[in-house]
Amino acid sequence: MIEIDLEEENKAIAREYKELLRISYQTLTDADKKLIRKAFDVAVDAHKDQRRKSGEAYIFHPIGVAKIVASEIGLGASSIAAALMHDVVEDTDVTIEDIERMFNPKIAHLVEGLTKIAQVKKDMNISMQAENFRKMLLTLNDDVRVILIKIADRLHNMQTMDSMPEYKQVKIASETLYIYAPLAHRLGLYNIKTKLEDLGLKYTEPDVYLDIVSKIKETKEEQDAYIATISDVLKKSLNEEGIEYTIKGRPKSIYSIRRKMAAQNVTFDEVYDKFALRIIYKSNLHDEKFLAWKIYSIVTDHYRPSPSRLRDWISQPKSTGYEALHITVMGPKGRWVEIQVRSERMDEIAEKGYAAHYKYKQGATEESGLDVWLNLLKEALESSETNAVDFVEDFKMNLYAKEIFVFTPKGEIKSLPKGATSLDFAFSIHSEIGIKTRGTRVNGKLVPLNHELKSGDQIEVITSVHQKPTINWLDYVTTSRAKNKIRNVLNENTKKIAEDGKELLTRKLKHLKITLNENVVNELVNFFKLKTSLDLFYRVGIGSIENQQLKDFAAQKSNSLMNFFKSKIKRSPSSNPDDINKQELSKNYDLLVFGTEQDKLDYKLASCCNPIPGDEVFGFITINEGIKVHKKDCPNAITLQSNYAYRIMPAKWIDSTQQEFKATLKITGMDSLGLTNELTKVISNNMHVNIQSISLSGEAGIFNGQVSVIVQNNNILKKLIDNIKKIDGVDKVTRVYTN
Repeated sequence: MIEIDLEEENKAIAREYKELLRISYQTLTDADKKLIRKAFDVAVDAHKDQRRKSGEAYIFHPIGVAKIVASEIGLGASSIAAALMHDVVEDTDVTIEDIERMFNPKIAHLVEGLTKIAQVKKDMNISMQAENFRKMLLTLNDDVRVILIKIADRLHNMQTMDSMPEYKQVKIASETLYIYAPLAHRLGLYNIKTKLEDLGLKYTEPDVYLDIVSKIKETKEEQDAYIATISDVLKKSLNEEGIEYTIKGRPKSIYSIRRKMAAQNVTFDEVYDKFALRIIYKSNLHDEKFLAWKIYSIVTDHYRPSPSRLRDWISQPKSTGYEALHITVMGPKGRWVEIQVRSERMDEIAEKGYAAHYKYKQGATEESGLDVWLNLLKEALESSETNAVDFVEDFKMNLYAKEIFVFTPKGEIKSLPKGATSLDFAFSIHSEIGIKTRGTRVNGKLVPLNHELKSGDQIEVITSVHQKPTINWLDYVTTSRAKNKIRNVLNENTKKIAEDGKELLTRKLKHLKITLNENVVNELVNFFKLKTSLDLFYRVGIGSIENQQLKDFAAQKSNSLMNFFKSKIKRSPSSNPDDINKQELSKNYDLLVFGTEQDKLDYKLASCCNPIPGDEVFGFITINEGIKVHKKDCPNAITLQSNYAYRIMPAKWIDSTQQEFKATLKITGMDSLGLTNELTKVISNNMHVNIQSISLSGEAGIFNGQVSVIVQNNNILKKLIDNIKKIDGVDKVTRVYTN
């Protein structure tokens, strides 16, 4: 057992407390210091008998969290006090009422919010990470500082995880990468986001992390010398112009180097922008923009810029409030270098998020500044009735995504996630406009509804009262707002057609002397190899079940003995003909496909939740058993979403008879006479293959072709590829995966 020197420990606690006051970003009044001292005393007393896994006194944790809240997030005395007491109610006998009595309702409210988040995890009925996350986000509606303190709590836990068992480290680190890093990014806390990502990598991929860290150390001297070379050149010109500034070299985060290595399939040495140069200049508000562009012209006088990689977030700040000018230039030795230009005010906002915003707003308080911020975030939290996992995925996709800025015909600016389409734009204006969209013009030119928008585009939406969304629209949009609205409209249309189909079926069966009841519905569902009553009624409604087929059913039904045996060996779905609202269509049901390309892969159904065709599911890549398919609402599986997010594969049930997908093939070979004719002949002779587009070119005896085809499944595609390979002169046929 480790001997603990209590006197030394108490001195260390006192030092930490003094440090907390010293590093506070806000100016603390005497009243603030008294408030923090009182919170500190309450926390010390409440936790006096507790120790962490490492053996140190528990109080070091709340002080550590308070220090992050005070200096890195930059919040004021109320938040620092709440951070000091964030575990008091959960872990000790102190109650929220005690805190309200000793302090004030505002601090009690913050501590209560933090306690609620902690308790969600302990509630066994809601053991799902995604549900925890949704609940945590909803506390934003009470006070955003609850989330900020929670992020500080998570960062301190990540910094002090060495004594934990490995399985816990992996779980907490995965959850951090899955939830907390994107959230910190969204709240403008870039420094904290970087720390969370790097620490997340340290515990999820320790070998990779240590390898990159050691390589960064090895190349540090060389990088420093390189940065100094550029800095010296720029300093001379900046000094001549009388600009007050500081220049810092900033290495790229370990996590972003890892991400780049994986995405581009390159080694550490091949990642070319492993560092950036940051020029932070002094300026009053009036001259900020002018000076930024002046510095831009100085930089580009010395180094050639890459026009495609200029990022101007000064004219149009990110929705997180981030402002800066990013210039990528060709430095010495033919290496690209990113140079970031920011004023001191912009730098503080980038480091502290909104805490810096209200500091610069005249007469604004911590509360009023955060209210403005809260309004920006509410749009993100307006969730439809999606399940918790979809909610988290949508939140991450729409809020972690890079932004583009586009214009309405009247010149109003709209912010959308990168990858958004012209149909997304229509829904972002108003869902009623989205539903009635017949076409879109981008920069005056008519484009498809799935046209991907770029910053600076001007979009005009053409609507028609007769227009209705189709199932394909779900593939045309990326934003959750558009997807949810389209799903709602499609479901309403389906139900309406199915209700009409049910009446029609009742009449048709009457002619065949059959009364429609629950048993008959089950028999019909089995007879037509469908899954639900809704599907049956819908198909009758759209006329795809013909009278002759119903006569065949009636004839088969009359053979009651045969029918008895069939009912014994066929699975009978539990369908209630009156409860069509709860059923779904079998076009999502018959075959499992994985990933965005809807690949058919080998899989096993997880025994913990036994998914059946039609359930909302996803694939989880196991170490020894291949892909296991879980229901999305399976408690075990959903914790995997945060623990091993990188091993999750999207999956869905489809109807293999109706499903078609697009595949693009790249063909290279020797350009020979008749090759093009032979190629088109082979493709058109393949059954069930439709050519969507074909582009062929030959240069200096080399043949290059790209063919997009529509096929029903992978087997047909494989057969097609084999047949193309047999053509004389063809060298390679590869499938191209587009994002």
